[in-house]
Amino acid sequence: MIKKKRIPRPFLKWVGGKTQLLPSLLEMIPERTGAYHEPFVGGGALFFELAPKQATLSDLNQELIDCYQAIRDSVDEVIEILKTHRYEKEYFYQVRAVDPWQLSPTERAARMIYLNRAGFNGLYRVNSKGQFNVPFGRYTNPTLCDEPNLKACSKRLQGVALRCEPFEAVLTRAKRGDLVYFDPPYIPVSNTAYFTAYEKSGFGMDRQERLAQVFDELAERGVFVVLSNADVEWMWSRYEEHHIRPIKASRNVNSKADKRGPVGELIVTGFKPPSASAVQE
Repeated sequence: MIKKKRIPRPFLKWVGGKTQLLPSLLEMIPERTGAYHEPFVGGGALFFELAPKQATLSDLNQELIDCYQAIRDSVDEVIEILKTHRYEKEYFYQVRAVDPWQLSPTERAARMIYLNRAGFNGLYRVNSKGQFNVPFGRYTNPTLCDEPNLKACSKRLQGVALRCEPFEAVLTRAKRGDLVYFDPPYIPVSNTAYFTAYEKSGFGMDRQERLAQVFDELAERGVFVVLSNADVEWMWSRYEEHHIRPIKASRNVNSKADKRGPVGELIVTGFKPPSASAVQE
């Protein structure tokens, strides 16, 4: 008997998505928290799993936030447009070449979901001009339109605040007892591993340091702040005053199959997590 996948689940595949890390993340999160805040929302796996009563999802990627808004407010229209797309290589590149900002919000959302589902490894990557440049993927029978899940996602997004803004903006609204989850573009573990061009300005070490400062401030306020990132020396040194849990995750973004596999990641909390025995302090 084939077990059905739970819904809602992320309607976008996202590099570094946290679906497989959910068990580890959930062990680290207190049972009772206030409002939920997630900058760098990406696929939103933790949000869809927790189903918080009050939430703000944000990202600096305007097209991503618009896509979430279209699913929240106009999911039936997005579904109907998405059904018109087809899994063909030439067609994929035709759709990819379209300027998304010349489309309506629902057409733009359907295009984003289609390219995400039909493109290589579900990547979202743009070039220096902000143009989506992921190549056509090779799948046997990809699901371009998962109607039940899209409708379930729309239902869960009702009442959720969606913002296009830098991650620092969370400082203006996160209060003691709230839960903030940061899942930023990861620090590269090698010179060739930097695959974070999800928005054209990139995310260098200066932004990683600024994020660490925001993390520190939130922790001092009594906010339940959680962050995931690569298992690299800088992380251990910069977050040494907090609680760090090393984990392994399978990543498939490398173009060479023999280079894919489990990689080291860290979950950092600004508070003592319930599963403290699994945390190195």
